[in-house]
Amino acid sequence: MSLSAVHGTLTSLKSCQADIGTGMDIVTDVAMDLAEAQEVNPGIKEMEAMILECARLDREINYFVDVVQQVTAEVRQPEAMFSLSAKVKEQFTERTARLSDADLHSHQKVVAFKDSIKNSLNQGGDVNLEELDEDIAVTLSQVNFTCPLTQVEMVNPVKNKKCNHHYDEGAILGLIKTRQSQKKKCRCPVVGCGNADVRESDLIPDQMLRRKIQSQKRNNNRT
Repeated sequence: MSLSAVHGTLTSLKSCQADIGTGMDIVTDVAMDLAEAQEVNPGIKEMEAMILECARLDREINYFVDVVQQVTAEVRQPEAMFSLSAKVKEQFTERTARLSDADLHSHQKVVAFKDSIKNSLNQGGDVNLEELDEDIAVTLSQVNFTCPLTQVEMVNPVKNKKCNHHYDEGAILGLIKTRQSQKKKCRCPVVGCGNADVRESDLIPDQMLRRKIQSQKRNNNRT
């Protein structure tokens, strides 16, 4: 196998990862529909198990791609390609053996799933801001549909778990990448926010907010 073939396989795996992420979003949407019906539905637990399994697969692909890239970067002679598969298998097995299923619960889309279900179950009742933590109450009162970076309505909103601010996913990831290329930290673009180090791992997809944005769009199209 040539290095170009290896790189082609990795590209296919990354494309597969994107499909896994889309599937996780769809499962979350269906679970939210069940939760909003205010019914105790065993299907929600089954969907949570499905989300966790997808998170496991996503994590394994990340590790596999990382191992392959590391091993191929060390290839200096053509004959080294013959032992490439064995080295990848050895290192991948070694890394994944140290993983814990408990870590899956911190996967961004697993966190988003749980937050979305919790919010959906609470949809039926009025939220008393006075009874909430002060920071959460401020966040709930300030969240809107406009991205602080693009100044237009968000398409795929994500929430920063450190400061609770929302951004459009593409915009904030682009800013993080730009700052990284400049060897700088990414500051939260919300005016007055003290979070000076926004990282991709801090971002959680906000399915509930995305559904509200989509609902508003549908209502506007009817008028």
